[in-house]
Amino acid sequence: MKKTAFIAIVGKPNVGKSSILNRILKQKIAIVSSKPQTTRTRIMGVLTENNIQLVFIDTPGLHKPRNSLDKYMLRSVNESVAGVDACVLVTEADKSISPEEIQLTDKFKSMDIPAILAINKTDTLKDKSVLAAQISEFSRLYDFESVVPCSAQTGSGIDDLKLELGKLAYESDFMFDEDTLTDQPERVIAAEMIREKLLRLLDKEIPHGSAVFVERMKEREDSDIIDISAVIYCERDSHKGIIIGKGGSMLKKIGSYARQDMEKFFDCKINLQIWVKVKEDWRNREGILRSLGYDETDFQ
Repeated sequence: MKKTAFIAIVGKPNVGKSSILNRILKQKIAIVSSKPQTTRTRIMGVLTENNIQLVFIDTPGLHKPRNSLDKYMLRSVNESVAGVDACVLVTEADKSISPEEIQLTDKFKSMDIPAILAINKTDTLKDKSVLAAQISEFSRLYDFESVVPCSAQTGSGIDDLKLELGKLAYESDFMFDEDTLTDQPERVIAAEMIREKLLRLLDKEIPHGSAVFVERMKEREDSDIIDISAVIYCERDSHKGIIIGKGGSMLKKIGSYARQDMEKFFDCKINLQIWVKVKEDWRNREGILRSLGYDETDFQ
């Protein structure tokens, strides 16, 4: 008997939602960094084990929108929760409940949707007795199906989380082939790998004011080499100079690290070319947002 479930992974920024998804799938399909708002769009990951297929939707962190891109991200979270069978609310160990988490549990109540609480980063706790108080506090907010302390960093508790999620699956044929990992187009995956390096290597507003678009991705005939041409869009000339770096040093570093990830993921040699262009205030320009894949019509 085959079973399946669509599950949204939700929470405030920087609690480890994407890291948990990557750990569950045992493959990196969602970029991660220590900076909030790393995830901008819904990312689907598929786990098929034995007779159960779990389809995960990794969502942006819920936060107050400041521009059109932020509004897209907020809409993405709301629409993801509305279209799934269950949710995983990810929170950080030994942290007080945030307004965003209250907002999400209120949404669970209004939709009567099953939810599991995943308390991440338990590996950072010196005294794990604090978890009891945190669990009690969250339990007053919502009647969770289960509460799973875990660590995406070490893998602790991830098998328990998968077990609990499997209990929420219902009898159904699989929605995807058993070897499917994600629905993300290869160009999007490549662009996200470059954007991850921007987040990790650059400070302050620069990476958040940048976007990456892969213009060309083509495998060479009779060769295991893929040629990729990508553009990094930023909002100011000063940001462009910082991204390129002295003598092109920073751009070379971004490209080198991104290429390593691409070669590991695509299992072939990558010839990567990156350019940097300025698009002022692109996060508030609907035409540019649509061209980069942040399209409001996705929710209509």
